[in-house]
Amino acid sequence: MNLNRLAPMALLLTFSAGPSAADQPTPANLAQIRQTAADFEHGRIVKQDFRQAFDMYCKAALQGDAESAYSIGFMYFNGRGVARSLPLASHWFKQAADRGDTHAQKMLARFGDAVPSSDPACQPPPVEPEIKLVAAPNPNRELVESWVKQIAPVYSIDPALVMAVIQAESAFNPSALSNKNAQGLMQLIPATAERFGVKDSFNPIQNIKGGTAYLHWLLRHFEGKVDLVLAAYNAGEGAVERYQGIPPYQETRNYVKQILASYQKPTHPVPPEQLQTKLTIEQKT
Repeated sequence: MNLNRLAPMALLLTFSAGPSAADQPTPANLAQIRQTAADFEHGRIVKQDFRQAFDMYCKAALQGDAESAYSIGFMYFNGRGVARSLPLASHWFKQAADRGDTHAQKMLARFGDAVPSSDPACQPPPVEPEIKLVAAPNPNRELVESWVKQIAPVYSIDPALVMAVIQAESAFNPSALSNKNAQGLMQLIPATAERFGVKDSFNPIQNIKGGTAYLHWLLRHFEGKVDLVLAAYNAGEGAVERYQGIPPYQETRNYVKQILASYQKPTHPVPPEQLQTKLTIEQKT
């Protein structure tokens, strides 16, 4: 791929966990969640489970369902499956009242002296940051490193590990192509690229994102053992599992030794489960 054709483009890399317009909940969906929550709360059809009821009410309430907000308030008001708390009950009654729930409005009128308190047990899910990266033709090591320092933290990965892998895989050549059809900075084979949503492995930003996503998966799978992660990145996770360790391939052993000589950390914190990410590329003329 000729990277010069990227020169007039600004590539915007967006990581987003927020729903699109098409994913917005419908009243029917919220009603179904609320009904299932009520079934768990009261032990109808299913075994009574206050924790499950609370979680489902929370999910619907955070998406704007007034009746679910009222139900959480009622649970706190009566100590139903949770510790009784008038401030938390007042918080949820106010959420429901603001959305027009008349029962909640009456409860607030009767117990309006309680100061609402935000509920740490029911908070919106974290939203991943938006990262905007400007592509350049034939990026140098410094530019690649700046991209890695922005992408790696999204996956809770040490940027130094990603940089060490890039050095070993391609020596920072975004046009690198192996005899096994491994492509780009992190030498993604087509199957791995597809697995992690990379459309163009010779696009350096997409390539880093895909390779980092793969490292994230491997770190979770091999519980942060860096030597096994690197061996799997080189030879495949199946080979590591089959040999219950670093496979007896000279290439793989040299590869692991080379990176550990640079990275020098035998373990890496196991990253948390990754939220769904979305890559958006916008062309600027």
